[in-house]
Amino acid sequence: PAHALYGTADIKPIESNIAAKFWASATASSGSSTAPSAIDGNPATSWYAEGAGRQWLTVDLGGGYDNLRKVKVLFAERGVTHRYRVEVSADGRRWTQIADRTAARGAVHLFTRPGTRFVRLTVLGASGQARIGVSELQVFNYLRPDLTLGADLSWVDDRQDQEHWVHPLAANKGAGPHLLDVAKDRGMEYARLRIFNEPRSESTGEPTPIPRQGPERSLQSARWIKDRKMGLGIDFHYADSWADPSKQPKPRAWAGLEFEDLTKAVYGYTRDYLRQLIRQGTRPDKVAVGNEIINGFLYGSEAALIGTTDPPYFVNQAEIYQAKPGGGLLWRYWQSSDPVEQRLYHEAWDRFTTLAAAGIKAVRDTSPQSKVEIHVIVGTDRLAKTMEFWHQFLTRVKAKGQNPDVLAISYYPEWHGTPEALDRNLHTMAKAYPGYEIDIAETAYPASGGNGSPMPNSPFPRTIQGQADAIQRVFQAANDVVGNQGAGVLVWEPAGFQPMFRAVPGLPNTWEPHASINVFNASRAKHVLEDTVYLSARTGEVPALPATVRALTTATNTTAAIPVRWQAFPAGATGEVVVVGTTALGRVTAVIDVN
Repeated sequence: PAHALYGTADIKPIESNIAAKFWASATASSGSSTAPSAIDGNPATSWYAEGAGRQWLTVDLGGGYDNLRKVKVLFAERGVTHRYRVEVSADGRRWTQIADRTAARGAVHLFTRPGTRFVRLTVLGASGQARIGVSELQVFNYLRPDLTLGADLSWVDDRQDQEHWVHPLAANKGAGPHLLDVAKDRGMEYARLRIFNEPRSESTGEPTPIPRQGPERSLQSARWIKDRKMGLGIDFHYADSWADPSKQPKPRAWAGLEFEDLTKAVYGYTRDYLRQLIRQGTRPDKVAVGNEIINGFLYGSEAALIGTTDPPYFVNQAEIYQAKPGGGLLWRYWQSSDPVEQRLYHEAWDRFTTLAAAGIKAVRDTSPQSKVEIHVIVGTDRLAKTMEFWHQFLTRVKAKGQNPDVLAISYYPEWHGTPEALDRNLHTMAKAYPGYEIDIAETAYPASGGNGSPMPNSPFPRTIQGQADAIQRVFQAANDVVGNQGAGVLVWEPAGFQPMFRAVPGLPNTWEPHASINVFNASRAKHVLEDTVYLSARTGEVPALPATVRALTTATNTTAAIPVRWQAFPAGATGEVVVVGTTALGRVTAVIDVN
């Protein structure tokens, strides 16, 4: 059934046709207005050259890409032989040729050229003075090796007594018994830990009996992560309980501090905890100063104007938590024409960025090798707010002598929009701020529930396959950011929230991963195939299908011919005939025009 927690997932390496993205554009030598028809993803529409002789079509991908591997050319006219050349360039001035050949309907060309932004197809001629037209010029991107794929695994501090195995019911159980053993084996390269100052109950504000995700327990979690040679991220919530867009409480120990002392506390706490991590040999690779801080953090007296109602202890004990100013933002006064409201808006920004700059400085002073991340959200249809955040934040912290390395967002479709909205949000951020890495610091998708129906704003069903497809789509979005700015994706608590694990029936306290977790290993292409062959034949004859196709090995950037076994050509077939072939690396297709 669609809602079951059991099942397989068919996971193929990710490939993206960047030429079809909304930020790509096409121009033609003749200036033809139909040039965009060659990259619109619709083979039924075409660019036609205006005039005879040599003609070219150039695609601008909007920014450089390091892992483009395949160009696919599909000409508009059947039964015509074309002579053409394909070239690539990083700057539109210096070109490298990747193909020079004669072909019928089209061809696939494999190449490796880091930094490619422009692809140019020059048609030198066509048989019989045929009209030159191109239905599709596709340029395929694959996951970069340096795109970090991992997870927030903070709850690992309370899972050390549970057993996790890749195949718990098999004679060879695979990696385990620790959760992190399975996570690494399944392709997670990096783990993030959230840090609560003094863990407290969300409802009462009293210290929790077990200080989960507190500083001391997280030191042990960091050791487990580094022992497995995984990357380590530290996510300072600067709170005693959850901090997110709807709540950013001060920690109890800082609640009564004057603002200057609060600033010193942020610096000192960040510095001291990083020192503890470094002393035990677990220097973090990345440090987030705050968590989802689109509305600021460390709320104080300004909370009355924000109108916050969560967490309960923050509201019920206002005389403690809201006695002094903090770092909450007053978005209600954004774009106000009232001078007093404008003053309050900018004063709040100044307090917030003073606190954030203190946190950034503490990282720079203590662990300059660690990257600094600022993590926010883009609410559904709220991109303008997030871009105002980045403008105000980066302008102000740089004026205070600080600057982050990574701009990060969370992405959950039910709160943050469709996958296409995610593409737009990432692209807008990258083009506005090309000097920064872009991360998706949190994402997740359920494998069950809702009778299998998709989550709001998502096309993917709540099944094992749907979970894999949804997470893979986020990997793709990050990888496709122009200029290779997309740096990584973290799945949020995959062992506990919208989980990628399940309890094993009949085995107490034992867990195994869903098949969907293979997205971490299977999403990267080890080989790229010449997956489509175009031929032409006369009616009544059997076309000569090639005995081999080309395959590119991504680890070595080398190509080689591999044998292909074709299905039988259907006798008497006419028109466009498709024949499927198999190779050791996957399926290929022959498209044959029979005239």
